[in-house]
Amino acid sequence: MNPTPDRITRYHVVLFVICFFGTVFGGVASTLMSVYLPVAVRDLLGEQSETQLNNTSAYINSVFIFGGAVGGFLCGWISDKFGRKTAVIISIASIGIFMLCTAFMENWWLIVACRFLTGFGVGGILVTATTIIVEDWPTKTRAIFVGFLSVAIPVGIFSAGAIDYFVSSWREAFYLGIIPIAIAALSIKILNESSVWLNSTTDRQQNKNISVRFSSGYSSTLLNGSVIFGTMLIGLWAIFSWLPTWIHTLVLSGDGHEERGLSMMMLGIGGLAGGFLSGWLMNAIGIRRSLILCFVVCAVMSLVLFKTNAVFATIILVEIAILAFFFGLSQGILSVYIPDLFPVSIRGTATGFCFNTGRLLTGTAVLFVGVLVTQLGGYGNALLIFSSVFVIGLIVTIFTKQKSSTDEQDVQN
Repeated sequence: MNPTPDRITRYHVVLFVICFFGTVFGGVASTLMSVYLPVAVRDLLGEQSETQLNNTSAYINSVFIFGGAVGGFLCGWISDKFGRKTAVIISIASIGIFMLCTAFMENWWLIVACRFLTGFGVGGILVTATTIIVEDWPTKTRAIFVGFLSVAIPVGIFSAGAIDYFVSSWREAFYLGIIPIAIAALSIKILNESSVWLNSTTDRQQNKNISVRFSSGYSSTLLNGSVIFGTMLIGLWAIFSWLPTWIHTLVLSGDGHEERGLSMMMLGIGGLAGGFLSGWLMNAIGIRRSLILCFVVCAVMSLVLFKTNAVFATIILVEIAILAFFFGLSQGILSVYIPDLFPVSIRGTATGFCFNTGRLLTGTAVLFVGVLVTQLGGYGNALLIFSSVFVIGLIVTIFTKQKSSTDEQDVQN
């Protein structure tokens, strides 16, 4: 018997609000340091060479992504072992606590530590919020509302850009960590455990044995899901982690404060629109065609953005918005596609694996954008090279056939 009702209840609204705003602050936490990075690093290091500033910036950006990978893996496992509710609360609390701690750090290596632990929470919420919504939401509107959930990260990105536009102090901006702390505290009382997880009759002892998790016909699914999600993630993170710094180099006069803020706001607006429409796109043309379209446009727009602009101009904001729109579409699509490949008993762990395997490579890629920027002839060339992974994702998607999950059998047994 399916424990999920056919209609949206009051509790579904509460569940969605918690997951949505928890994920919004994941987007804020992901982007806030990026938009303030040129200012924050100089504040922490003082007068240093451009190479030293770039290297420190690279460490701060990349360690956040490594933290996201660890958080995605561990929170996925926690959600399978101890429940979806516990994992969601841990994820949101980590975002808030370590955002707030960042505001008070005086050394760059303490900032790095805080960014790793903030990333842990962001990687966790991207897995756990999607998993609990997929399991407890009514089937008829599930794809639409998972698409709405994917809008949360772009909302967070837009918010980070707006914060940068209006708040000049990077430390004051990180005081906002108090809000996700409050959300996590409230969730302890008002969030329920996933009914699907509670009622699953699958032997949870399997989750103690990693060989079981990767066997039974799911090894190829894990590999394909990891490559498809990972390639989109590498390009996405490389671009929005370093986009404000690239914009900063294109501004001929002034400190680039407003231009950086506007560029991140365009990333947020485009991603918001794409995530919002992703459910309808999947229903209209199918998930595989939707993914192919996203990879094609992201590859083309990266080439246009980073090879045709030498100074800042308004057209850059338009190009960023188009690229972000297809980023948003892709995240909504993948948020439905990946979890549904796996049965309830391993869904959290397997989704965490697919979502975060790419993050390990992504962290390295984002690190090398900063380290190799001089050798590659500027941030534009560096970002273009790393965004070429969209082509790899396109090829894998074309030659990968969708595989239906056994979810319905899991639920009904």
